[in-house]
Amino acid sequence: MYFCALDKLKNMKIISGRTKDSLWSSRKKIASLVTAFIFISLFTVQGFSQENQRSIVVKYINTPIHLDGVMDEPAWQTADKGSDFWQFFPSDSAKSINPTEFKLLYDDHAIYVGIRAEIKTENIVVASLRRDFGGTNNDNVSLMFDTFKDGTTAFLFGMTPYGVKRDGFISEGGASSNGFNITWDQKWQVESTMHKDHYILEAAIPFSSLKFREGDTSWRLKIYRWDMQTNEQSTWARVPQNQLLSNLAFMGEMIFEEPLGKSQTPVAIIPYMNALTSKDFESGITNNNLKFGGDAKVAIGNSMNLDITVNPDFSNVEVDDIFTNLTRFEVFLPEKRQFFIDNNDLFGNYGDMYNAAKPFFSRRIGLARDKFGNLIENRIIGGVRLSGKLNEDWRLGFLNMQTSEDIENEIASNNNLMLSVQKKMFARSNIGFFAINRQAFKDYDFLPGAEEYNRVVGAEYNLASADNSWTGKFYLHKSFQPDDKKGNLSSQATVTYNNRKITWIADLMYVDENFKADLGFVPRTGILKNGNGFQYKFYPLAGPVSQHGPGVMALYYWQPNMDYKKTDHTYNLYYNVNFTDQSTLRFDYENQFIFLTQGFDPTRSRGVPLPGNQDYSFNQFSLEYESNPAKVFSFTATSSGGQFFTGHNFTAGSELTIRYQPWVSFSLNTRYDAIRLPEPHSNADYWLITPKVDVTFSKSLFWATLVQYSNQRDNLGINSRLQWRFAPLSDLYLVYNDNYFTEDFGPRFRSINLKLTYWLNL
Repeated sequence: MYFCALDKLKNMKIISGRTKDSLWSSRKKIASLVTAFIFISLFTVQGFSQENQRSIVVKYINTPIHLDGVMDEPAWQTADKGSDFWQFFPSDSAKSINPTEFKLLYDDHAIYVGIRAEIKTENIVVASLRRDFGGTNNDNVSLMFDTFKDGTTAFLFGMTPYGVKRDGFISEGGASSNGFNITWDQKWQVESTMHKDHYILEAAIPFSSLKFREGDTSWRLKIYRWDMQTNEQSTWARVPQNQLLSNLAFMGEMIFEEPLGKSQTPVAIIPYMNALTSKDFESGITNNNLKFGGDAKVAIGNSMNLDITVNPDFSNVEVDDIFTNLTRFEVFLPEKRQFFIDNNDLFGNYGDMYNAAKPFFSRRIGLARDKFGNLIENRIIGGVRLSGKLNEDWRLGFLNMQTSEDIENEIASNNNLMLSVQKKMFARSNIGFFAINRQAFKDYDFLPGAEEYNRVVGAEYNLASADNSWTGKFYLHKSFQPDDKKGNLSSQATVTYNNRKITWIADLMYVDENFKADLGFVPRTGILKNGNGFQYKFYPLAGPVSQHGPGVMALYYWQPNMDYKKTDHTYNLYYNVNFTDQSTLRFDYENQFIFLTQGFDPTRSRGVPLPGNQDYSFNQFSLEYESNPAKVFSFTATSSGGQFFTGHNFTAGSELTIRYQPWVSFSLNTRYDAIRLPEPHSNADYWLITPKVDVTFSKSLFWATLVQYSNQRDNLGINSRLQWRFAPLSDLYLVYNDNYFTEDFGPRFRSINLKLTYWLNL
């Protein structure tokens, strides 16, 4: 699912400006300009490197470490110690209030981590016992290992004082939330003990959970802590507050006493069995099915991984959040299926930085349009995925998935393939090349010739200076399909400068009207988009405010096939305030201009559409406040309103969370949208209500129930999932789904799944 390009750019604080003289008269000139921009940027001077890099020696041991959260083995007493953490929040120029110390050891099989974290009181904040906890509402300590020392990817391992784990894969240099993926899971252990003035964490991370080079003598390391008692975030390697705490540009170094041996990653076999019963009340069809399938993970050398899947089943994956859509475009939601996660940046990070033109989007695989145009599930027969490091500078990604035919719904069997190659440039930049092919497996009577195949090739350069003050993306893509026409190009040049006080962004993107990416996400074609953005930040020396400042953005869309007519603009003026207690406040004023090329009903209620071939301009205001997420009771409140096309609208939303920690969490999301348009157009009152209860009986038994009500979608959905983790990464799921119509209340669809998965290392 998808975020509209306009909203995504707004959230990223992009800003834009364009003059009439800058409009080119042909696609060729646009492509030439972007291509020149790419080659010029290849020689851009990289930024300043991190000063005063910290290091710690990791001693080799022959005696085993018994994990009990005590750290009483003699080896711990002789281990090198890391301490003196710097604050990242609320300030980045002071030492942490509560001290943190850590030690590292290793043997032939694992890295051992020992952490002592000082506390003022015993009021530890741990929201849940569920794995992959949220970092913003839990006391926790996390480690990030950049095993290839390239500042691009890293492995994350986090721990709470209760011994709850999270692990994740970091991509895009850790410089954006898009590169922080905690769906990635590995086998490792942690034990903890809590005391009046401190807690101890003791962990063992097997080398088989990591990828690295044989003979390595050092890795880059980041270790950071969230301390909810002091509302403090602190880190061993100092990070400036204008960057993300997870940014891989700012790390220390861990030096191994002896070179590392060859990685002994085992072959993992992950079979599943799923018993399913379901009923579609609209069609009256009842289905009872027993499915088998599974995955395999095979290490190729020290740094490549081969994933194989046969008849995959994703019934245990968390359901997507529903949403109210008042735009003309589809909305984006992230990939949650484990098979597509490892090294996902090699496949999914090509294309527009703001999800306006992605040539590959893995969620397209397993979905298809039926003969009535409805989006339905399309079974995946199987596939392979090879990804990882070829050497210090080169990375490779290869994916091949086969989907099944569905003759009744006129859906062809397709082979879906992507090849990606990436080379490191300078300190943290890279250049990448890819090829994508979606090919019908055979000739079908119902398949038009123009739909037989779709291919996209492209190259792009991702700029990231050593200190991440300069980042950018420059790409050129071309699509091919039967009866191909000239052009079919997609291109972008965008640069961001980010220092302590100033953030400036410039963006230029072009998507030809005939560009097509069947396996991608391209909500708009036939556009030229440009924008600029500026934000200024103040850092008070004292008081309740940590950071505040204004920002402006201007974003334009032009339509080349209409003699470069302006079809959209957004002018946004905002002010952000970050408080020292982790709460935030934001105010926005926005002016929008939209030229409708065809009729559009903003209520999406099949009412009389607003006339096409006409422009609309309107102003809106919004206010959002988010309280401290670490509190037992926390909330977010939003309100917006103003002019809306030829009428007015008003939106109010809230998210309330209350916890009986760490056992029970209850949240309630609500959103109300009121649209008032003059006759003969429709008015609308839309409600979106989403209560959720999450119960963690222990670190291995969980129950969560989510209810989603949307009268815009005429749907009331219930998803209830009981999960028992009976062995490491091995689960038994009982999942109940129920859907009802909301207008004429009645059952829509119902299913019950009992799914067993087991992770077996050979």
